[in-house]
Amino acid sequence: MSGSGPLAFHVMTKPIGPVCNLDCTYCFYLEKKDLYPGNRRWRMSDELLESYVRQYIEAQDVPEVHFAWQGGEPTLMGLEFFRRVVELQRRHAGGKTVHNALQTNGTLLDDEWCAFLAENRFLVGLSIDGPRDVHDAHRVGRKGEPTFDRVLATMRLLRRHGVDFNTLTVVNSLNAERPLDVYRFLRAEGSGFVQFIPIVERGPDGAPTPETVSGGQWGAFLCAVYDEWVSRDVGRVFVQLFDATLNAFCGLPNPMCVFAPECGRAMALEHNGDLYSCDHFVYPEHRLGNVLRTPLRVLAESPQQAAFGQAKRTALTQACRRCPVLFACNGDCPKHRFALSPDGEPGHSHLCAGYLRFFQHCAPTMRAMAGLLREGRPPALVMDLARNERAAKFRGVGRNDPCPCGSGRKFKACCAPRLR
Repeated sequence: MSGSGPLAFHVMTKPIGPVCNLDCTYCFYLEKKDLYPGNRRWRMSDELLESYVRQYIEAQDVPEVHFAWQGGEPTLMGLEFFRRVVELQRRHAGGKTVHNALQTNGTLLDDEWCAFLAENRFLVGLSIDGPRDVHDAHRVGRKGEPTFDRVLATMRLLRRHGVDFNTLTVVNSLNAERPLDVYRFLRAEGSGFVQFIPIVERGPDGAPTPETVSGGQWGAFLCAVYDEWVSRDVGRVFVQLFDATLNAFCGLPNPMCVFAPECGRAMALEHNGDLYSCDHFVYPEHRLGNVLRTPLRVLAESPQQAAFGQAKRTALTQACRRCPVLFACNGDCPKHRFALSPDGEPGHSHLCAGYLRFFQHCAPTMRAMAGLLREGRPPALVMDLARNERAAKFRGVGRNDPCPCGSGRKFKACCAPRLR
């Protein structure tokens, strides 16, 4: 993270800290209230907002600057706060193009909100975990009430207003067992851009929480969704993890920090101006400083942050270093590295088995798409190859047999209708 060359880093901005109107059972951020005991004002002040907007734009030696607003639930700040955000960005843009992304649970958005988001070209990330039963199993209100109907209504409202949005689905131990139900639901509801984020959390005893997805579940989930996507949706539905994987097979830098060789370019800003090394490492030992006292750029380039980022590469287990898919995975997120490697070495990714299975599974068609891109041809042409391979896999399967896709459903009720 030296000062040579263009500086580009990303900050997840938490204007209301961990405060949220939901009480999702797997949320890892609600506990961050313990960092600020006795705090009664969970709101970013106007003084901090203006200083941060100015510093963030000035610190980016690139023509386009991307702000990301998260929580908790950032829409609890109210619409006037975000009108002020846009006003300050225009004042301090200095000729740069400014973009905004808003991650939300969607329960507070209405027509006025959506009109504003469309007019100011916000990219909205909408959290939804799949069909009603799997979504409402974990994403509930403060009184335990279901939220699916409100979120689905918001998705349709976003489409009606022409707001650019993607869906963020937290893959947990429940919905991981229903990969095609989840993916087909998102596709049917018009999500053209899909993010799948595995939930990996540990309890006080260090063991994975009940909601945590296992490596085996994660690999099976990705493979099942990928087989559906690569045989019919390439170029029509964009799955972030699949796009990132294609980058790796093309020899390009991976846009997802969890797969980058080093991290440290994605930090988190709390409501009071405290800057942390990463959204997943908001702990006292990873606090870099406060942007009202030390310039944001200085904190982002600090030796502490450089060491944090480099540790991802230097702490790889020996099993990772000799792994054939290291180029695509790079050992996964350091937050997930609490398992033992096959050699018994600590510091291995909890999701290793899943990623190994997925990257090996998708390799033939990923290489084919990479080849098409090198020839200047659309990667969607891979779908013919994928459909032929898929048809061969299903040949001879009885209608009442378990579906080979791994969904757990009978063939006749799952993939059979789509193979006609």
